[in-house]
Amino acid sequence: MIAILMGPGLGGCSVGGKDAAFAQMESNDFTGSIRALAPSSDNGPTEADLAMARIAASDVLTKGDKDSSQPWENPATGARGSVTPIAAAYTSDGQSCRDFLASYVKDRSESWMQGAACRSAQGHWEIRSLKPWRRS
Repeated sequence: MIAILMGPGLGGCSVGGKDAAFAQMESNDFTGSIRALAPSSDNGPTEADLAMARIAASDVLTKGDKDSSQPWENPATGARGSVTPIAAAYTSDGQSCRDFLASYVKDRSESWMQGAACRSAQGHWEIRSLKPWRRS
């Protein structure tokens, strides 16, 4: 989910179910790391799930080439997923940035997020945008 979660086509959309938990993370003005979500009744990602996704996102965005993927798993909640960069790095506002897709799988349900992250002056990847992704 980011977690990254962590993109292309940055328009908003309305979603329900598990995707609604991810949609809470979307914000056009948000420039920090993935925010914590309140526990939800639909088994959305926990803060611990997002922490695992953040680690995977940081690893793959730093080291990974386009289309490489970094899996993550949280044995405590049974959630898992992956983070995959989907474009080469680019510069935005003087920072190196990458677009990515992130999956979230739990209880036989799968959600996908599309995101963009930029490297801060301190060298950390910060999520710039994160929204539900729909296959077209």
